Amino acid sequence: MIKISQKLKSQLWWLIISVDYDYSRITIAEHDITDEVLTLWLEDKQDFKNSIDECLQVDIRIRDLARIIKAENLNSYEGTKLHPTKNFAYKARIEINTPCNGIKRMPRHPNSNGPAKLY
Repeated sequence: MIKISQKLKSQLWWLIISVDYDYSRITIAEHDITDEVLTLWLEDKQDFKNSIDECLQVDIRIRDLARIIKAENLNSYEGTKLHPTKNFAYKARIEINTPCNGIKRMPRHPNSNGPAKLY
């Protein structure tokens, strides 16, 4: 999967402990995406921070993100296809988009000069 530093592992564990192991309380406060890195700033929903500097910053290389998307089948779904020449239906994984191309093409928010928002 993704290799992360021991310091980041410790910080993630402190965040998980601080939300009493309720992962639904962890939210993305802000994000930024470049050609090489997706940066997420994480915080507790019940303890909002005053600035982005107080949030936990997690950097994920796009290459690793693409690997996770492909491994977890997040870019495809189980569906039914029709054979093009023999006219029979069969079940298959239907790919929605290649990993990370969909993220890079996301539109910017119309009132924002910042990075594209992840929806």
